[in-house]
Formats: sequence, C-alpha cells, structure tokens
Amino acid sequence: MRQLYHATIAAGIGLFICTAMTQAAELIEIGSRRELFVDRHLIEKIAGVRLELHRPQPREVAIVHDQPWEGSTCFYHSVFHDGDIYRMYYRGSHHVPGKRASHQTVCYAESKDGVKWTKPKLGIVEFNGSKKNNIIWDGVGRHNFVPFKDSNPDCKPGAKYKAIGGSKHEGGLFVFQSSDAIHWSLMSDKPVVTEGAFDSQNLAFWDEQRGLYVDYHRQGRNGKRDIMTCTSPDFLNWTKPKFLEYPGAPAEHLYVNQIQPYFRAPHIYLGFPKRFVPSRKSPIGHSLPGVSDTVLMSSRDGETFHRWREAFVRPGPQPDRWVCRNNLVAWGLVETVSHLAGAGDEISLYLVEGYYQGDSCRVRRHTLRVDGFVSASAGLSGGSLQTRPLVFVGDRLGLNFSTSAAGSVRVEIQDEGGKPINGFSLADCPEIFGDSNARNVAWKNDAELSALAGKPVRLFFELKDADLYSFQFTTGE
Repeated sequence: MRQLYHATIAAGIGLFICTAMTQAAELIEIGSRRELFVDRHLIEKIAGVRLELHRPQPREVAIVHDQPWEGSTCFYHSVFHDGDIYRMYYRGSHHVPGKRASHQTVCYAESKDGVKWTKPKLGIVEFNGSKKNNIIWDGVGRHNFVPFKDSNPDCKPGAKYKAIGGSKHEGGLFVFQSSDAIHWSLMSDKPVVTEGAFDSQNLAFWDEQRGLYVDYHRQGRNGKRDIMTCTSPDFLNWTKPKFLEYPGAPAEHLYVNQIQPYFRAPHIYLGFPKRFVPSRKSPIGHSLPGVSDTVLMSSRDGETFHRWREAFVRPGPQPDRWVCRNNLVAWGLVETVSHLAGAGDEISLYLVEGYYQGDSCRVRRHTLRVDGFVSASAGLSGGSLQTRPLVFVGDRLGLNFSTSAAGSVRVEIQDEGGKPINGFSLADCPEIFGDSNARNVAWKNDAELSALAGKPVRLFFELKDADLYSFQFTTGE
C-alpha cells in the first residue's frame, strides 16, 4: 500500500509538473512587438469573427521596360528603401518568339518617392557599343541577380550591400558585394550554394531574429516547383538546404518565394510566391501555356509557413496579365505616402505585367494599408476574439483598425484564466470607431495599463462591422 501511495503521489507530482510546464509553454512573450493576424498564432478562440485576406489595389504604371537592353521579359525585380531614395533592380531581357532571350543584363532604377522612377545613365556596362544605360552587371548571376542592403551590425563598409545570383549551369548561387549599391564585385569565384535548381528569383538577407544570413531558392519536389532554405554566419559558408513546409496546404507550383521579414514586425516572415498553374491555357489565346497569380504565406520561424489558398493578387481584368508568367510581385515591401490626401502612409508593392508580349513589359505599383494583409473581421451583428495568454511590455495599447460609421471595437484585458481584470473589462472600454493605423485604447477611470506589464494576460476584442489588422504595446514618453 505504501508503495502504491508513493507511486500515486509521484504520478500526481509528475502530472502537476507536466501541466505546469505546458501552461508555461503556452505563454507568448510579445514584449513591445507589433502583432498581426496573418495566422492563428496568437488566437485562442473566435466567435462571429473570421480572418479576412485583403488584396493590394492597382495604381499607376511605375516603370516601362522600353529600352534596347530591356524588353518583354524584364523580370525578377527587387525593391528597397535606402535613406532618401528607393532602389529597384531587375533583369533586362527580351524574348523573340520562337527563340531564346536575346540578352540578359542587370539593370537599376531609382525613385525619390517610390512612385515615379528613373533609369540613370551609369556608364558602367557597354551595350551595343554604348555605356549610356542603366546596366550595372552582365557577368555570372545576371539571370537572377538579387541585391539587398545588409543590416548586419558587423558588416564591413565595402560589403554594405550584398547580392546573390546564379543558375544550375553556372554551378549554383554566387554572392556579390558593393559599397555603393551600384558597383559590384564577386565575394568568391565559386558558387556558395550548389544544391538546387535556381531557375527563379533566389534571394538572401540578414535575419536579425536569428543573427544569420538566410537564403531562399528554387528546387523541385515531387514534380512541383518548390522552395529550399539555408543559413550562413558570414554569407560565404552555408548550411545544407532543406525544403520549406506548408502544413495543411496542397503541393502547388511556387514559381518564386519573395520571402522577407515584415519591416514593421520583423519576427514575422511574409512570402508572396507566384502560383503557376501550367495546365491552364491563357484565355486570350497566347501560345505559351499556364496562368499565374500571387499568394500570401507567413511564418514565425522562417521554415514552416501558413499559406493562404486564395489568391493575394488575382490577374484581374487586364487581358495581358492572363499570360503565363505575369503577376510576379517584386521582392521587397516599401512604405510610401498614401495616394489619398490626409491618410497615413501605405505599403507599395510592384507587379510585372505585359510579360512575353510586344517589345516591352511594365511594372505597376499596387498599394495596401500598413499591416493590411489580413484582418480579424466581423459584421455589424458582432463577434469576439480571445488571445492566448500573453506577456507584454509597455503602458499603452495601440490598434490598427477600421470600422464603419456604426461599427466599433472594444478591448477587454483578462487574467490568464480568462476573467476580466478590474478596470479593464468591456464595460470599462468606451466604443472605439474610425480608421487608424495607431489608435491608443483608453479605459474608464484612466486605468494604469503599466500595472499589468510583465504579467500573463489575455486580450479579448469585441468587433462590430470592424477590421482589426494589428496591435502593439508601447511605452509612452
């Protein structure tokens, strides 16, 4: 009996320890990070609320590839904001029907506002007897040369900008460096990543979350175009690549990956792969098979992604966007002034159209509200969302939200068990309405939010005809 008693006590203690560990593991330390609803990572339960995918809206044509060294197959655009200018890189190429591309070069454009773009005459590379062009490179890797600004704090001045590019027939991916983003040189005369197909826009960047350089590149898997990743401490020595995983999503042709840390919440990785459907013929009768759109996927670790089945960008009503390789999103999201007077800044994305047609193709700017990829959304009848237990830092809670004139948002702060905390119940929170990227929540009697910092809490949102895109705890001055 005594042995049974001790065994029972031991089992009970073990169960208690396991339960306590499980409860501890469920706590999510968000600190003062901005959190988005691009997945269910923070969500415990919802009622009358759905996660709504939003889509960028087409604006003006940003750039037309109409120069002799450009053409109808300019592709693999990369964009980033760098101080006072926006930089764009892309492959200059022209497709002659029935033949291969006539040439491939790496071209450069820039902008002061992300809207109007110019092609500077750089005098670096000769094309048809002249250097009066915007070509920056025509050596190895020119098929898919993809640059970025290195944010590694230990980066050397001569390698402030880095790039990756290469193909299977060149042996793999090569790496490049530059001090000014215009003049480039190889960092090694040999490819540094050799396992992959690489016939796509392969890319790399410094990941501040992991303290490593991260690569994403093309490889086939089970007859589909797919994505591999590897990491490096120095941009020269890389780990063995492995495939990304997409739980719950079917195998589809992912033509590019366009993965990046979201600049307003860099712990969240966003990807915008072009989904290629090779079995469908263009409805406008183009000779090449296949149609494309762009989908959205997100990750918290850079390896396992939640991928939306519905398109993030549809081809739309323009006939020439229903030809095989159109609708590719440039790698890089940038913040620009809103196209609406008085509105807050927005995100600009750049998409290829007119590919494989005529003498030139185009890049059209699209816009989306900041953090506006997905929202927790409810109708006027109302709904609610409860988070998992969180631990935050700060004394203010800001929301990125939109309501109708009759709609509203209210926020309740609960203890770990889901019980409203005195002073922070729904009844203590006046209705919030309007449209804002950063509206602070206030409770009656000026309840001190800082008293809850560092303690496990849950957020409970009540939504009526409203979209909630993100929230963030911050510290006021």
